[in-house]
Amino acid sequence: MPATNPPVIVLLTDFGLTDTFVGQMKGVILSLAPRAQIIDLTHAVSPQNVAQGAFLLKKSMAYFPEKPIVIAVVDPGVGTRRRAIAVETKHHIFLAPDNGLLTPVLQDMEITQCREITEERYMLARRSSTFHGRDLFSPVAAHLASGVPVHELGPAIEPATCRKIAMPECTTCDGGASWDGSIIYTDHFGNLVTSLDSELLDSSKAWVISAEKLSRLPVARTYGDVADQEPLAYRGSSGTIEIAIRNGNAAALFGLKDGDPVRAESVSP
Repeated sequence: MPATNPPVIVLLTDFGLTDTFVGQMKGVILSLAPRAQIIDLTHAVSPQNVAQGAFLLKKSMAYFPEKPIVIAVVDPGVGTRRRAIAVETKHHIFLAPDNGLLTPVLQDMEITQCREITEERYMLARRSSTFHGRDLFSPVAAHLASGVPVHELGPAIEPATCRKIAMPECTTCDGGASWDGSIIYTDHFGNLVTSLDSELLDSSKAWVISAEKLSRLPVARTYGDVADQEPLAYRGSSGTIEIAIRNGNAAALFGLKDGDPVRAESVSP
């Protein structure tokens, strides 16, 4: 019989890499499921920023291998009565707090089953009230990777009862001549990632991007289209408009932050 591919576990958290949190999660996973392969999607979600975590999850799911187990932990309500949930789709299994982090999964994907995670035999025997990433979600993921079926994790719940949050929007009030959105987050390079959906911007037209302290910045193709230390807007790899400084830090220069409004406008050639 041919060997099966090792199970894949994907991690998305706001834990950062300065402390030992991520290492402890991986230690738990590999102690229980030593064949598992772990993908660190990101541990740099802004602390407690559930909306940002949901956005990053949405933009990344298409690049996961088939049927991964995704642990998503951005959990300002850890230790409270909020539920821990497992959501299974045709192509993924997601484990997360029920706080809106799985909004794109619940809105956009076909759910095959949804469970509240209550079965303590799949958790660590000693559990902290503040670190469910290690003590609950990691061992549950490892048991799933070892063959435990999702339905054993706890009682079925209706996906409609799971919490959803408002996702960052891209809206128009003039038939697409302009679009309004917001800055979602700043990436490692200081680039400002916005909610302006680049597919909604008619590619046959020229576009400019405006925000507070930023006026009518033309949308370029790539960084090399402007001189060193010059600003540009461009269609980012995640499908949204981003604002950058070539070899510089746009967030520091413009002083823009998460949630600030941004607008795209078409201009005459």
